[in-house]
Amino acid sequence: MTSTAAAAHTTGPAAAPAPAVRLTGLRRHYGDVRALDGVELAFPAGSFTAVMGPSGSGKSTLLQCAAGLDRPTSGRVEVGGVALEGLSERRLTLLRRDRIGFVFQSFNLLPSLTAAQNVALPLRLAGRRPSRAEVRGALERVGLGARAGHRPGELSGGQQQRVAIARALITRPAVLFGDEPTGALDTATSRDVLGMLRELVDREGQTIVMVTHDPVAASYADRVVFLVDGRVHGELTSPTAQQVATRMATLETGAAEAGGFAC
Repeated sequence: MTSTAAAAHTTGPAAAPAPAVRLTGLRRHYGDVRALDGVELAFPAGSFTAVMGPSGSGKSTLLQCAAGLDRPTSGRVEVGGVALEGLSERRLTLLRRDRIGFVFQSFNLLPSLTAAQNVALPLRLAGRRPSRAEVRGALERVGLGARAGHRPGELSGGQQQRVAIARALITRPAVLFGDEPTGALDTATSRDVLGMLRELVDREGQTIVMVTHDPVAASYADRVVFLVDGRVHGELTSPTAQQVATRMATLETGAAEAGGFAC
């Protein structure tokens, strides 16, 4: 090999980084019900993905399997290149604690604790004693550094959800999952929280995977993945709310005509 060829060989394009989450042949059955039926998906690091579909399409099941909260019937889940199916319950718990953040529709904050104490709770339960700076930093990431001493009852719904997000981010997870994270918020507050999630992706490279039923919420994502009857049924990149709403209307009409979900 000539020196020029050798240089070209050694300076060629680098291999693409592994996705933050990869799902391969993912199936989850509950008796005769196929909640997931061979899902193949990859969620690139530093991206924001919304998952949508008619009721009963498998959205929440996909999220729970991808986050290690539920074991699939078959198939493979990898988070940061680590396969989950071979892990013991203890090792899976440790991986969830260190590499995965999860935000629910209900905030699940302890009312007797301050915002700072709620954020610190996951680390304390893991036997760690986070510094004040660490906790304050997590709250500042979601714009609530000045509210560290407030209890949930002294915060608005949007502020409570921000505290829940800060709690999920305190471990610097590889991926943040959200199951209808703005579903309990009014429209203005929802948009405020979604804008903050978008900033986490753009400014800090956070990976977010969010289940939602709201086309406007989905339009904050880089792409929208659609599920029907436990299977991927297409996707949109750089989506608009109108595009998402149109696609969802088509999917829901088809599912209703096929008797595929309960209204």
